[in-house]
Amino acid sequence: MGVQLPTQSREEAQESLEELANLSYSAGAHAVAIVSQDLKRIDPATFLGSGKVEEIKIVATEKECDLILFDEDLTATQHRNLEEALEFKVVDRTGLILDIFAQRARTKEGKLQVELAQYLYLLPRLVGKGIHMSRQTGGIGTRGPGETQLEVDRRRLREKITRIRRELEGVKASRKIHRAKRLSVPIPTISLVGYTNAGKSTLFHALTKAEVLVEDKLFATLDPTVRRVKLPSGREILMSDTVGFIRKLPHALVESFKATFEEIEGADLLLHVIDVSHPLKKEQMKMVEQVLKEIGLSKKNMLEVFNKIDLTGGSVKLEKGKIYVSASKRYNIDELLHTLDAVISKESKKMTLQVPYTEGALVAFLHQHARILSKSYGEEGLKIEVEVYEKYLPLLKPYKTKKSPPV
Repeated sequence: MGVQLPTQSREEAQESLEELANLSYSAGAHAVAIVSQDLKRIDPATFLGSGKVEEIKIVATEKECDLILFDEDLTATQHRNLEEALEFKVVDRTGLILDIFAQRARTKEGKLQVELAQYLYLLPRLVGKGIHMSRQTGGIGTRGPGETQLEVDRRRLREKITRIRRELEGVKASRKIHRAKRLSVPIPTISLVGYTNAGKSTLFHALTKAEVLVEDKLFATLDPTVRRVKLPSGREILMSDTVGFIRKLPHALVESFKATFEEIEGADLLLHVIDVSHPLKKEQMKMVEQVLKEIGLSKKNMLEVFNKIDLTGGSVKLEKGKIYVSASKRYNIDELLHTLDAVISKESKKMTLQVPYTEGALVAFLHQHARILSKSYGEEGLKIEVEVYEKYLPLLKPYKTKKSPPV
């Protein structure tokens, strides 16, 4: 069930509703009917008008549905009233996304983040849940115990939220240690971002050869994965694949997935993966930019990559200066790697180093993480001119010669 609100265009409302159908597929359900309405005013009791509620009930009964999905967030009162009026299980958009996340979580961190998001979602809706859990019948003699049980349920939820946040702080500290180790060997880091199902995981697999879950489903990837990638110049970078963004991203998810977003925050470059074959790619691009702005990462260096060019049938006009790839067909992957190499080089500095022959480990490090421009062997050691990423400068400063280019 979807609505077109006064603030939406018809195309946006339709795309959101189709996305809801795709979300239901990702959750393991199959959409058998789609109902929509132009809504001028939201009913505080049932979100929709009584006539539309009755229409949905008739359609759901005829189609023998198991549940009814709403493309908007419902309040506790609206949710309870709709279930009573429709006599069907009702799930709103956030509830559906949380269900998908619960299915996709694999790591301890992912499971904790999903659990926290679920509890944050449930807490303000516990009015309805409390009634169902603690009072099977209404009337005189039942209100007191019901309210008492509701308070107990709320307290237990708050305790669970506090416990999970404490555990996530431990995970966050652990991540911070791992990130600090990566920064101590300052390899440039790149994070893939983009709308869900834009092909980030497929591209990640094509670039890193990593075994990651690749499915044509929304939110196929939940837990962040980090792998090394060797660029054409020989230098190495770290690349991370992260959860996809989506319109109407639930605030509970934004709050609970801060640890995941920190992986993006620590990146030197964001690789914005765009599904060029999608009819609403511009709207999806804006949505990703909006989410990045919400989490305070809009000023990050970003490179746009237009994926799924093989699905356009030649209908897309290729613009000069833009990168078009097909991650699934490995089309233009080498060009993307060369582009990444060039972007990293722009952020790099040239240095001439005098490295003693006893520092073999440092020479090996330079061959792995820098671009070697020239080298010569002298009495005092190896004289080597390199192009290195800015993060390496403090590490290499002790070996810098007086003739080095200014840093």
